Amino acid sequence: MNILVTGANGQLGNEMRRMATGSSHRFIFTDVAELDITDLDAIRRCMTDNGIDIIVNCAAYTNVDKAEDDFQTADLINNKATESLAVAAAEHDATLIHVSTDYVFDGSACKPYAETEETRPAGVYGRTKLAGEQAAAATGCKLIVLRTAWLYSRWGNNFVKTMRRLTAERDELNVVFDQVGTPTFAGDLADAIGHIIESDQLGKTGIYHFSNEGVCSWYDFAVAIAEESGNTCDIHPIHSDEFPCKVRRPHYSVLDKTKFRTTFGYKIPHWYASMKKCINQLNESNGI
Repeated sequence: MNILVTGANGQLGNEMRRMATGSSHRFIFTDVAELDITDLDAIRRCMTDNGIDIIVNCAAYTNVDKAEDDFQTADLINNKATESLAVAAAEHDATLIHVSTDYVFDGSACKPYAETEETRPAGVYGRTKLAGEQAAAATGCKLIVLRTAWLYSRWGNNFVKTMRRLTAERDELNVVFDQVGTPTFAGDLADAIGHIIESDQLGKTGIYHFSNEGVCSWYDFAVAIAEESGNTCDIHPIHSDEFPCKVRRPHYSVLDKTKFRTTFGYKIPHWYASMKKCINQLNESNGI
């Protein structure tokens, strides 16, 4: 099969590159320089020229705070571009695997969010991502939506790399403890997407939740990162209102992965084990 991956220079896109090295399928990796996913005609040409069977959409506008002041761009990438990919997928009878977010929920729950829970995004980022899910579904294309949360990797900028650096540089650090969720190693998400493709389970369309297993706060995560990195910074737990930002972060964004595990027959690693794996990768590459 021929598989188009968008957003290939991002965290998940780079992990998709790694995952694809062991596949017998043909992967076409694109980012904005190779394919403008806001241009439907360009997508159509790419689909036709390469005989695309599957699109894995890793592209997104993910700057949550900046999105509040830049709705137009966030909506263009998270919503309208997703719809264009879905339109092209429907025209070519291809499957679209689209990566979405826990931000489609408002974070007011007290138990893990199932796929059937009511969506209620609190900010522009969540609203545009939800709109993209809905627009893609409305095209009638073969669609698998994977909602994830707290993504990190050895690539780009993310919480793990930031905490490694700050806890090495500083004696003290404040981190919020009243936002709870599950960190997701991008490598695990890429492997899960690879499992769906390689085990030929593309017919199991629908919305699924995927993050690593387990639960922690950002404070817990930061402490674990510092300890595993060998840093002795004194990390203090603080409330969210002591760390002001443009949009309210979900206080609880744990995703229920039962549907994914049972549907695809997949064992999901615990967040702590995957964090250690990522830090080992950073150590080997001298990354910070």
